[in-house]
Amino acid sequence: MRLTVVFLNHEMERGNDLITPRPELRFPGLKPGDRWCVCALRWREAYEAGHAPPVVLESTHARALDYVLMDWLRKNTVAPVAGD
Repeated sequence: MRLTVVFLNHEMERGNDLITPRPELRFPGLKPGDRWCVCALRWREAYEAGHAPPVVLESTHARALDYVLMDWLRKNTVAPVAGD
């Protein structure tokens, strides 16, 4: 998926800080436009709150459908770019 400001802020508000670098964990911090793997339940929470980031459907595991509807994913799909 491609991260958005809205999603990153939503996650921060929920206590999941994906923005702040954590060098001790070798985590550089994320910014809008970065590609990142988000678990289906976190994505669902964001979707239900109106903050879901776009997904690259071709990179989404079929088991995500255990937690989210295909229609939701299709509404939020972006085309893959080089490197996806």
